[in-house]
Amino acid sequence: MRRRHSSEDDSEINITPMLDIVFIMLIFFIVTTSFVKEAGIDVSRPTASTAEQKTKGNVMIAINANGDIWMQKRRIDLRAVRANVERAHAENPEGSVVIIADKRSETGVLVEVMDQVKLAGIEAISVAAQNPGEG
Repeated sequence: MRRRHSSEDDSEINITPMLDIVFIMLIFFIVTTSFVKEAGIDVSRPTASTAEQKTKGNVMIAINANGDIWMQKRRIDLRAVRANVERAHAENPEGSVVIIADKRSETGVLVEVMDQVKLAGIEAISVAAQNPGEG
């Protein structure tokens, strides 16, 4: 019997198992990632020496100096805050709300926004501030 010898090596690298693992890891990271909803504007926050870094705040609501309310990179009316927060809370029931109010904004607008957030069923509300050393 004659055996056929090829001049090329028949060895190949099978990358299918590696692609499977990468795909599974991608799905894992997408599912476990907590998405933060940004407010959409930059706000000059007031300073507070007791301010602490909060890493978990999934819904951001910004109030600029004119009293305009921003959520998810768009300007919204005060009456729409409750509905938007309820929708965001339905997407992530364990999320909290962070209100970023400009230091020149009126306190009344901040209180009204906080009231709408509480009416939406969120108890974990934080008001953003910065440490004096942050600038």
